[in-house]
Amino acid sequence: MTLEELPIGIRARVTGVDWSVLDPDEARRLRAMGLDEGARVAVSHRGVFAGRDPLSVMVGRMTVAIRRAHARAMQVEAL
Repeated sequence: MTLEELPIGIRARVTGVDWSVLDPDEARRLRAMGLDEGARVAVSHRGVFAGRDPLSVMVGRMTVAIRRAHARAMQVEAL
């Protein structure tokens, strides 16, 4: 399942990221925030408008906002 599909509040581990679909600058920013393979994550909130962007994601003890396109590139497994 992708991070985009992960239900709100369910903890998961990032098992893979398709970096090729992301802009190199965006990929570097996501890595700097700790969103890489092995990271423990949970979706805490989704946007309410048409695109449902952004997603609020807990990465460890930090909360970050990412685009759905970024979340779609990340494979996760529920813990």
